Amino acid sequence: MIPVNRSRSLTRGASPWSFPGMDYSDSRRKPHIIGKLVIAAFLTALCIFILKQSPGFGGPSVFSRHELGVTHVLVTGGAGYIGSHAALRLLKESYRVTIVDNLSRGNIGAIKVLQGLFPEPGRLQFICADLGDSRAVNRIFAENAFDAVMHFAAVAYVGESTLQPLRYYHNITANTLLLLEAMSAHGVKTLIYSSTCATYGEPKQMPITEGTPQVPINPYGKAKKMAEDIILDFSKKSNMAVMILRYFNVIGSDPEGRLGEAPRPELREHGRISGACFDAASGIIPGLKVRGTDYPTNDGTCIRDYIDVTDLVDAHVKALDKARPEKVGIYNVGTGKGRSVKEFVEACKKATGVDVKVDYLGRRPGDYAKVYSDPSKINQELNWTARYVDLEESLSIAWRWQKVHRNGYGSS
Repeated sequence: MIPVNRSRSLTRGASPWSFPGMDYSDSRRKPHIIGKLVIAAFLTALCIFILKQSPGFGGPSVFSRHELGVTHVLVTGGAGYIGSHAALRLLKESYRVTIVDNLSRGNIGAIKVLQGLFPEPGRLQFICADLGDSRAVNRIFAENAFDAVMHFAAVAYVGESTLQPLRYYHNITANTLLLLEAMSAHGVKTLIYSSTCATYGEPKQMPITEGTPQVPINPYGKAKKMAEDIILDFSKKSNMAVMILRYFNVIGSDPEGRLGEAPRPELREHGRISGACFDAASGIIPGLKVRGTDYPTNDGTCIRDYIDVTDLVDAHVKALDKARPEKVGIYNVGTGKGRSVKEFVEACKKATGVDVKVDYLGRRPGDYAKVYSDPSKINQELNWTARYVDLEESLSIAWRWQKVHRNGYGSS
């Protein structure tokens, strides 16, 4: 504030500048001093006026107020594999994004990548907080003007859920309840819920439709179904816009190489098969462990529907675009084609160029033999179709990121 400093230097200057024989009451000096004071006062007033017109002066930040033509989306779990890719897509499409993540499974490196790509004020903010902390959640909602919530935050490993069931019910079911309470209290009326095909369990008929009975067989699927039930019950008594996306096995990464999958080392045993394949190809682990070779399938290994993460986030953004008050949409997000674990391993070998060593072991608790989707409903209602349906291509894209980021987001 240069004008203010000038004003202060002038008003304080009389004493130290009063040399013997100089009279400041001299009439010839008065007009000169008064003129400077008037100019300083004018410039000070002008600066204050300009500052008051500036966004955020004496008022809320851009994230804490609704803005015409801008949709502010809270992305929970936005530092994770899927959540970070969703945040990237939203930012590319000019949404305002707030990411909340406690970093127990997510990567601060992914946040830094997003911040580097979208440094402009008012585009992206990151809040490190736990959705299980009701005070923190309510404070976040009180201080921000959200238009919608895209809820990814969850622990998400089938095997781990059988070992730590209470953790899964707390992290998935209870945290979703707290999130809904905050949304209700602060008038946020659009929810895109990232659910899972694990809520179906092991259906007798394939492919799985949205009408297939939900009979989950592991704590992960059960916790997700409970969260769905809470959302659906609440939606009946509110005017919320709700979209529930039940997606299948996620693979791939950002085609431009900005983001990838980087699970914590201690979780490799429970992680996705793609991560295990890449670890084996990189020499991080001695080989790949395939659990279960006696399932009632063509080659004895499990059959899954592998959906590329780019297609998955596209489905979430389209769901957000189509969400309407007092409407509930439930959709399967998959390719509609089942591939066996052995087929997947062969595709991974081709994508990496490494003849990965494979050990075949007994079944993993909580797994099911065959799961793949019927995506016709989402095709028709949201105009969404999976584009990245070539296993080898999706794995090749992901492998490129893995090769550059040997230590995940820790180095590049």
